[in-house]
Amino acid sequence: MDALQERLTEFAAARDWQQYHVPKNLAAALSVEAGELLEIFQWLTPEQAAAVMDDAETAHRVRDEVADVMAYLLQFCTSVGVDPLAALAAKIERNELRFPAPKRRGERGERE
Repeated sequence: MDALQERLTEFAAARDWQQYHVPKNLAAALSVEAGELLEIFQWLTPEQAAAVMDDAETAHRVRDEVADVMAYLLQFCTSVGVDPLAALAAKIERNELRFPAPKRRGERGERE
């Protein structure tokens, strides 16, 4: 992950884009790219959405949009000093406490 973040930083620096890579702009770009990923699925039935990766052209679009979302998320994390893996691990731990697994299969976990 660190290597990818460094590569993205170097890519932007080589093009003098750092001036634009401020948290507000990166958060907006992240939102736009997430919207582009959603657009692929917008009018699909649940069955069509489940099979989206079966079509080579659509699968390519999905992978590209996932890459764009991840790139902007990593660049955002770099700009604000957040370790994305540590943030995710901490969030999972909090969610495990907030939403304990049911004692029996089929039960729904308690919500606060």
